[in-house]
Amino acid sequence: MGAQTTDVLWEMPALALALGYLLGSIPFGLLLTRFAGAGDIRAIGSGNIGATNVLRTGRKGLAAATMLLDALKGAAAVWIGEAIVPGGGLLGAAGAFFGHCYPIWLGFRGGKGVATFGGIAFAAWWPIGVIYLVVWLGVLALSRYSSVGGLAAALSAPVAAFAFGRTDFGILFVALALLVFWKHRENIARLLAGTEPKVGRKSG
Repeated sequence: MGAQTTDVLWEMPALALALGYLLGSIPFGLLLTRFAGAGDIRAIGSGNIGATNVLRTGRKGLAAATMLLDALKGAAAVWIGEAIVPGGGLLGAAGAFFGHCYPIWLGFRGGKGVATFGGIAFAAWWPIGVIYLVVWLGVLALSRYSSVGGLAAALSAPVAAFAFGRTDFGILFVALALLVFWKHRENIARLLAGTEPKVGRKSG
């Protein structure tokens, strides 16, 4: 009986993490652009599978759908993880974020995690998600740089989580924000060099 109890103790958290990863690794940007006849998004612009690069196809609807679905998969991973085991929302969130950034189906070459991070923030506690969204869209509107908006939003998430007393998610969000910055390292280099493209540029 003791061995069975021990198995459950690790199996359920592992399930929350694994399901989160599988959800996060669904490449909605790639799937939507292919189904819509817009080609392989990896051959367009930056080659990224996220909404910003989908926008470079000139299909605003596809970009919006990609952003929404990438956010929803992050939120769903938190909810499902919490339903599986107490505290499993954290594992689901970590799995989904890592799955989006490093999906096994695409040779571990995925997106940069900004939309998925946003969905996770909303599922963690909606006021954190609201702050994330306001910072993301506000900085994007002011700067016209998708990367700057995403980086600012990533920084806002752990600050908001700690401010609202969600230390558990705050600690996780620090790690996720660091990974967002890592995934944006080329963008940061272009920003410093003054060569980063602004949103709305269509790639042929």
